[in-house]
Amino acid sequence: MVYEGYQLIRVATADGVCRTTIDNPPINLLDVPLLNEFDRLAREVAADDQVRVLVVDSADPEMFIAHADVGLILDLPADDVGLHGELSLFHAVTERVRTLPKATIAVIEGVCRGGGCEFAMAFDMRFAALGVTVLGHPELAVGIIPGGGGTQRLPRLIGRARALEVILGCMDVDAETAEAWGYVNRALPADRLRRFVDNLAGRIASSQAVAIVNAKRAVGAATGDVVEGLRIEDQLFRETLAQPAARQLLQAVIDAGAQTRDFELGDRRR
Repeated sequence: MVYEGYQLIRVATADGVCRTTIDNPPINLLDVPLLNEFDRLAREVAADDQVRVLVVDSADPEMFIAHADVGLILDLPADDVGLHGELSLFHAVTERVRTLPKATIAVIEGVCRGGGCEFAMAFDMRFAALGVTVLGHPELAVGIIPGGGGTQRLPRLIGRARALEVILGCMDVDAETAEAWGYVNRALPADRLRRFVDNLAGRIASSQAVAIVNAKRAVGAATGDVVEGLRIEDQLFRETLAQPAARQLLQAVIDAGAQTRDFELGDRRR
């Protein structure tokens, strides 16, 4: 697939990985045009059988996404306070990212507050640069609450009490604290961040597409009843096992000496 016509993001694909760089100066504002481009990108990545991993970073080392466009928020009608049956544009785009049948990774370097955090939390994994990354939810300071998924995604990542500390306290969270809380997977020095993510993305992209999507589905089932989750896992496991490629790979590893002592201890003995 050819990814063309984007104005606010740069897109390149190679070896099963779609690398996308946000480039919306001066502050990478998450505005309607950028949301629309990510909506389109998510649709195209979902349909691209050659892509197994989506990695998103920023062209600005000081700014991942500053926040959502305040003008977009002010354009919402003040007299519309009822419960909607459909998701908002912001929620719809982030849900499209969250439910992609591919692995997704956000590489956060610099400022990432409000809608920027909400966008990043829709990804499967987040990795942040030490010393420069700032996460936070300042919405209460301007009289509103997080409205792009922050109140729903953040407690699932770091727990209710810490989520309320961040949201009610309007406090910034540095990368080291974010790693300790589970806000991000890892916090790494900036000069190691992309190399680590590239290696991880490459490992994931070497896997079978059906195994990636079924692993995501199985992990997603872990939020409910354990027994029901085990039943779903079993079904998805058997579905992947039914793939000829999986059986070939399993046989290949046996033929290579798996389940022998020398094979299992091989890396440790080098």
